[in-house]
Amino acid sequence: MQATASIAISERIQEQTDETPLDAPERAEMVRRLFQEHNRALVGFLVARLQSEAEAHDVAQEAYVRLLQLEQASAVSFLRAHLFTIAGNLAIDRIRKRQVRERNSPQQFFEELLTRPGPDRTAMAQEELEMIKDALRELPEKCRRAFMLHVFGGHSVQEIAVQMQLTDRMIRHYVARAMAVCRQRLDDAEAG
Repeated sequence: MQATASIAISERIQEQTDETPLDAPERAEMVRRLFQEHNRALVGFLVARLQSEAEAHDVAQEAYVRLLQLEQASAVSFLRAHLFTIAGNLAIDRIRKRQVRERNSPQQFFEELLTRPGPDRTAMAQEELEMIKDALRELPEKCRRAFMLHVFGGHSVQEIAVQMQLTDRMIRHYVARAMAVCRQRLDDAEAG
């Protein structure tokens, strides 16, 4: 029965011209069938890329939503391929965002600072630490406190938000701002 429905959908797609939009119920039915027939494969494809089942399900859902938004038959003539293309692109976006977050994490920044090799590392690290302390002193109290609790205290953003009675978003903003100031101070010292 499922194969018959797929054939009917394929025939309906082939009947469409490039200029004839599909109506919402037809689009919804096509996407529903795709979900039934290919969701397991799609989620497996995304898990392999994202290394996270939860993220894979999120991206799959977003891909189905985007597929539902298509109006032209030319855009849906190869629905399964288009679904996997959409999902693959969304997965790449997620991976890039994850890499940016990891690259800008305070823990990584200080790990690099404290593990530089060389005989003069201790003197350089002490000098850099003093520059960072000076930079942090120039920040507003809440910003400095959030940064210190997160980086040196090891508290999560959520814990700090509760403790400081602020939103998670504000704490992330404070930590990112402090990181930017510290990085800029070190970059200026290196350039000068």
